[in-house]
This record gives sequence, structure tokens and C-alpha cells, in this order.
Amino acid sequence: MPRRSVALFALMSVVWGIPYLMIKVAVRHLTPADVVECRTLLGAVILLPLAIHQGRVRDLARVWKPLAVYCVCELAIPWFLLSNAEKRIPSSLSGLLVATVPLIATVGAYMTGNREVLERRRVTGLLIGLAGVGVLLGLDAHGAELGSVAQVLVVAVGYAVGPLIADRYLADQSSLALSAVSLAVVAAAYLPIALIQLPNRVPPATVIASVIVLGAVCTALAFVAFFELIREINPTRATLITYFNPFVAVILGVAVLGETFQASTAVGFALILAGSWLAGGRSLTPDLAERSRGRRSRSLRPPAAPLR
Repeated sequence: MPRRSVALFALMSVVWGIPYLMIKVAVRHLTPADVVECRTLLGAVILLPLAIHQGRVRDLARVWKPLAVYCVCELAIPWFLLSNAEKRIPSSLSGLLVATVPLIATVGAYMTGNREVLERRRVTGLLIGLAGVGVLLGLDAHGAELGSVAQVLVVAVGYAVGPLIADRYLADQSSLALSAVSLAVVAAAYLPIALIQLPNRVPPATVIASVIVLGAVCTALAFVAFFELIREINPTRATLITYFNPFVAVILGVAVLGETFQASTAVGFALILAGSWLAGGRSLTPDLAERSRGRRSRSLRPPAAPLR
């Protein structure tokens, strides 16, 4: 893999490993609605001017119905539920549960007619990678409310369904325009609730910094980096950053929260690497053959980036 691809992959592994810690810090003083509003508004402010300059925003008007469904499945519900759940469960457990997205997406793609996604090597790699996530973070849900765990599982389903909707109904749209407008729509929807629930006093600097990182780094910068990554490597391989995000969460836990580094961490990460290698391997399918002859297949277009 070229150095630029490796650098982008590493960047995305870090960028989407950060949100769980940032959300955990933010919800100590902000409501889940306020966290969602701050993140989407800041992301929209950064990305919308770029999308308008690109000149593709107006194209979304003719696909407003699937766009609305996409906003609900990918942003509005998942980000609220994730913030609400992290008021009661560890951020590491959230990372583990959200790491089920590739498996859910594989099942979803199979149910919608794509039988190739259940190729044995890929499924084996996904299962090994998920097992590595389990070893890495542990399956101890002590003190966690089942309701909160269920909320994060709903988040995982939303993250899996959103890209399927985008691929089926929004594949011809600009990824930048889709991302920017989606953030703006959700920010507008949450604005009344967020204003009502504003805290009586200015939150601590750590909370303010957390929401800034969520909006500017984990959302706006993440989009730019992710789409650059999928131009460099196969889109399927690009999504394997999901397995590296929990490892970043563990590193942050050790450095920021003083958590201990256990032997299971090394074992889990080794399984993640093995699973990623297996899941990333891909034979030359007819679609790839067509692409090599210059005919771009719809199924190979970069999918809408999963918003973390």
C-alpha cells in the first residue's frame, strides 16, 4: 500500500477512534441533543461552503425523500442515542458495540440481493476482527444498563443502513454535498430542542474542546480524509478502519483516563490485524474486471461515508 494510503488509513483510524471519548466528556455537562447540535452545526459550517462552491448542492432537491431517510438513519437517531447511552455505559463498550457495523452491513447487503458479500474469506475475516474487538475491549458490561446497550446496537444498525440507502438512492450525488447538507438538515432539526436545553452556565473548557473536536475533526476533516482514502484504495478495505478505532479508544483510555494496558489488548489487536487482512482480500470479480477495462460500475462508486 502506498505511503499516502497508509497515512490516510492511520489518520482515519485515529479520527474515528476519538468520538467515544469526546462524547463521554461532553455529556457530563451537555444534553445529548446539545451534543448532536454542536457537532452537526460545526460540521455543516465547515463543509457547506465547500459543497456550495462545488455546485452540486441543488442536485439533492430531486432526491429529498431518500435524503431525509438517510439523515434519520445515519445521523439524527444514531448520534442522539450514542450520546444518551454514553451517559451510563463506558465509551469502550460503545466502541465494541459499534464495531458490529461491518457484520450488520454484510447481512443487510445480503438481504438486499448481494450474494457475493458472504464469500467465505471475507466473512471469516470479519468474524475474526470482531472477535479481536471483543478481546481488546472485553465483554464485561458490568454496571451497564441493558437499555443503553440496546441504544448503541440501534446506532450500529443505523450506521449500517445509512450507506445502503445512500448507495441505492443517492449514488449519483456528490459525496461532499450529501455530507454537508445532511449535517445542515440535522442541525436545523435539533436547533429548537438544543436551545431549550442549553446549560445555565458556560461548560468547562474540556467540554467545549470536545464538541469542537467532534465537529471539526471527527466530522468535517473525517469526510475529506475518508473520501481521499477511498480514492486510493478499495472502498471495502477503507471501511476496515472500523476495527482499528477501538484500539485507539484503548490508547486514549490509558493516556487520558489512566486505564491499565493488559495482555488482552495485544492479543485483541493481533486478531484485528489478521481479520482485517482476511476481510480485505478480494478476488478479481466481474465488477473489478469491468473497471480495469475502463467501465465504471455503480457498485464501485465510493459509498457515503459513515458518520461517526
